Amino acid sequence: MSGYPFRIGKSDKLKGVCYDIRGPVLREAHRLEDEGHRVIKLNIGNPAPFSFEAPEELLQDVIHNLPDATGYCHSKGLFPARKAVMQYSQTKGIQDVSVDDIIIGNGVSELIVMAMQALLNNGDEVLLPAPDYPLWTAAVRLSGGNPVHYLCDEKQDWHPALDDLRSKITDRTRALVIINPNNPTGANYDRALLEDMLRIAREHNLIVFADEIYDKILYDEEKHTSIASLADDLLFITFNGLSKNYRAAGFRSGWMIISGAKHLAESYIEGLEMLASMRLCANVPSQNAIQAALGGYQSIDDLVAPGGRLCRQRDIAWEMLSAIPGVSCVKPKSALYLFPRLDPKVFPFQDDEAFALDLLREEHVLIVQGTAFNWPDPDHFRVVFLPRVDDLEDSIGRIARYLDRIRKK
Repeated sequence: MSGYPFRIGKSDKLKGVCYDIRGPVLREAHRLEDEGHRVIKLNIGNPAPFSFEAPEELLQDVIHNLPDATGYCHSKGLFPARKAVMQYSQTKGIQDVSVDDIIIGNGVSELIVMAMQALLNNGDEVLLPAPDYPLWTAAVRLSGGNPVHYLCDEKQDWHPALDDLRSKITDRTRALVIINPNNPTGANYDRALLEDMLRIAREHNLIVFADEIYDKILYDEEKHTSIASLADDLLFITFNGLSKNYRAAGFRSGWMIISGAKHLAESYIEGLEMLASMRLCANVPSQNAIQAALGGYQSIDDLVAPGGRLCRQRDIAWEMLSAIPGVSCVKPKSALYLFPRLDPKVFPFQDDEAFALDLLREEHVLIVQGTAFNWPDPDHFRVVFLPRVDDLEDSIGRIARYLDRIRKK
């Protein structure tokens, strides 16, 4: 008898775990490309394919140090890289951070999963924004926890609805996740709002996880405040990396900064260090870019300034989407995305994944449906404004054409 007498299924740990940014709609896009169709991709914040180049000094440092980067390094990362992150944390106002409080990872994605696995027991709850970056929800579920989503209010520039946040806290709630600047909405939270969120965290002894990967991609003279700079009586884990600010997503180089009430979290920190050791270390060659990135010329400032490429493309995409009848969109203050709303009275979709697939097949434009970001209603979608102006205008024109055909008359 040969072969298995049963079908091999996936682990029960993966029940409810999804990452639809790279899900069925993307697979259909690949099928269309295999057939020879050109698909305009507005689905993922990957700067390099759109000619956003990483700073030359990053590449040179990686190349220069490559002969010495073939072995394992310290499980937390190279010392010069961690020292550069420590110094950066000081410029952000995060106090009492040493080199030992920093762990380098294979992108923030790996570190988010590690942070959840080291913390959660089965049934523990984590507060996450809705909409969120879906890896957070997936990581909580994969770690045995229950993701609980607090709503962000589109009418208030997508700021968290604090009453809803408070109502979601139970005796199983362990942590509060804050994605700021926000993906997918482009919101940037001011200091007063962050202090309000801290008061809630303090009342319930919550760990604060701060995803700040877009902290330099700010428009219209917006300023970013690291929430960990506002208190030292709570435990903070702050995440950042090279993928967005430095257009080096493929380097998979990110970091976490542990700060605040570290003396109350010795066992948890030990768990993080254990998981860091189990994967031996993060990618060594790319870590050699971190010091040059954080200490060098911040070319992202030119891209987000008025007239800069990112700012100009944001403005064009927002204006074109907002001009489509039945579509509204809060103008993003940060990041690389717009999260437009489809008026349910005009576009009464019941299944936004079906909408995304239909748009893809008819117009060859790839977007991500709003429910992929754990938004509760099928009335939003996310677009990336990274393509150059010609492609951006073409793709949004195609979206407008598609919506005009199906608009409820």
